[in-house]
Amino acid sequence: MTGLRFDPALPWAAVAAIAAVALLAAAWALWRGLPGWALRGLAGLAAAAALAGPVLERGVRQGLSDIVILIDDRTASQTLPGRAAQVDAAVAQLTARLSALPDVDLRRVTVGDDPEGTQLGTAMTRALAAEPEARVAGIIAVTDGQAHDTPMIPKTAPAPVHVLLTGAPDDWDRRLVVDEAPAFGLVGETATIRLSVQDQGAVPAGMAGRAATLRVRLDGEAEQVIALPPGVPLDLPVEIAHAGQNVVSLRLDPPDQGPAQLTDRNDAAAIQIEGVRDRLRVLLVSGEPHPGERTWRNLLKSDANVDLIHFTILRPPDKSDGVPVDEMALIAFPTQELFEQRIADFDLIIFDRYRVRGILPPQYYENIRRYVEEGGALLVSSGPEIASVESLNLSPLGAILPARPTGRIVEEAFRPDLTEAGRRHPVTAGLPGAPATADAEPTWGRWLQRGEIIPEPGTEVVMTAGDDDAPLLVLNRVGEGRVAMLASDQVWLWGRGFEGGGPQLELLRRVAHWSMKEPELEEEALLASVTRDLSLTVTRRTMQETAGPVRITGPDGAARDLPLEPQGPGRFTATWQAPAPGLYTLADGDLTRLVAIGPAAPREFEQTVASDAALAPLAAATGGAVLNLSDGIPDVRTARSARSAHGRGVVGDWIAITPRDAAQVSGLSRRPLLPDWAWLALIAGLAIAAWLLEGGRLRRTR
Repeated sequence: MTGLRFDPALPWAAVAAIAAVALLAAAWALWRGLPGWALRGLAGLAAAAALAGPVLERGVRQGLSDIVILIDDRTASQTLPGRAAQVDAAVAQLTARLSALPDVDLRRVTVGDDPEGTQLGTAMTRALAAEPEARVAGIIAVTDGQAHDTPMIPKTAPAPVHVLLTGAPDDWDRRLVVDEAPAFGLVGETATIRLSVQDQGAVPAGMAGRAATLRVRLDGEAEQVIALPPGVPLDLPVEIAHAGQNVVSLRLDPPDQGPAQLTDRNDAAAIQIEGVRDRLRVLLVSGEPHPGERTWRNLLKSDANVDLIHFTILRPPDKSDGVPVDEMALIAFPTQELFEQRIADFDLIIFDRYRVRGILPPQYYENIRRYVEEGGALLVSSGPEIASVESLNLSPLGAILPARPTGRIVEEAFRPDLTEAGRRHPVTAGLPGAPATADAEPTWGRWLQRGEIIPEPGTEVVMTAGDDDAPLLVLNRVGEGRVAMLASDQVWLWGRGFEGGGPQLELLRRVAHWSMKEPELEEEALLASVTRDLSLTVTRRTMQETAGPVRITGPDGAARDLPLEPQGPGRFTATWQAPAPGLYTLADGDLTRLVAIGPAAPREFEQTVASDAALAPLAAATGGAVLNLSDGIPDVRTARSARSAHGRGVVGDWIAITPRDAAQVSGLSRRPLLPDWAWLALIAGLAIAAWLLEGGRLRRTR
């Protein structure tokens, strides 16, 4: 390949000015009638050409092969029945046919699973950016057409784009769509989930418009069955029963007639609603002023989420000292309102060194007992009154208290310690300063007084009084509610730092929140956490010495057992890698938990019927074709860019690539058109010839 190039010695403006002056000089000479005007102009133009620096470039031109990009969609939706075989056959046959064409290089791009769905547009854009535009002869995409990055699909391409759709014309699918779902809900209130059922594709005549059967379960409890027609939105009320995660499981029954739908992966959904308490309402009744009274008040008032009502009995009814009531308290103790009319409004009732002195009639104690059995919480912090005839155990509340007093008060220093059950129970496990093993000693300060109590059968003793192993903190469940008893009022010594103090506020906070059924303090619990890589960490909290294995049931119905390893007293964990996103059920005995690993219905299965809606505009803009693989794999040809890139022949459909005739130049050499002395001789010769002609010497010579 040879070409003429220029390497000017002066700027092009100066070269152009010299050429213009030469032409003006020639024109002036012609106007004056000088016979050498032409030679004058040629001499000036030769000078301008010499300054332009013309050079000859010679190189070797080498042809380049054409590039065809084959996009292979291997996302989860391509695993639907029949599609994987279509993709394998199409890719194999296209690869063989393209490889047989002369001067064609194949670039295969595989699109895999992504948390954001099928990134088909991104893969195509990157593949085009990685190749020289002048060499791209065609793009072929084997896909179901479902792209979740539509803005990334290019508007045009340098070569025809052909789309080969998987699937079949009679494909259809029914899916469950969750339109709105709250992330949080107030405990005791109702949250609303808006959902609908949608049909897509070639819906069979027997299923068109027919209601689907929807099954709803909350936290694995009894299910609710609802008939829901396609396209009709449903507002589903869900009662938030407890704090923490409330998992709502939704599932459609498979169609009972007609051809099977494409998949049931989009027939289920799991919605996690975090239950939060609006305000924790706590009633604290102190039987008399004492140093530990402020401890309870400081603990409860430090939490902005707690509404505290606190009464202190300053003067019992049997005491008459002549002091006016308006100088003792702002209001009288509203016993009827608190313990009869509004007792159900409280989440927790605390009796702190309370004595039975006739302030509350017996029927009010019955109301408190009934309140606990129906799901309420009672906490008793006792002092010396526990050993007297004014003890709460001698009231109707004694039937639900977890321990009964012996009538003896022990006034000696002791250091609280954890029992074996206490090292496993969430209320006391891991308290700051607690002993790491059964043989170790706690680093807490000592208390100076306690009441001697005998735990009732079936209760949990989690703290004892030092070397005597006398029960100190006892927990129990009564009906639907819970009761806790602390047999000493000396916990305030920890807050004052006596002998180093101890975890006063943390212990009381845990006891109070366990009584109110906070999920993180449940002693029998099955917990699970999910990471972005579909890894599942299972934690089993129990009062038993062993736990597990946990049975995991996947969205496909397959079950597997996961052994658990001990990770501390009462705590067993294991990590498991989920094979695919979906809704998994964990079960260990009576405990079950639903876990959504990734979306219960991944984005790949939102739209399962093959469609050309996303790629058809690009194919039309580049002259390509959109064909169904169910009609056969098309033949591959070559066609000039001005001709059609697809058509139908005798055997079947065909698609074409457009050869680009791209080339590269190698071995480039440059040589001046004339050497400098030749340019000088040419300019001088033309100038001298003009002078001689105009001087008449040539005429005299003739």
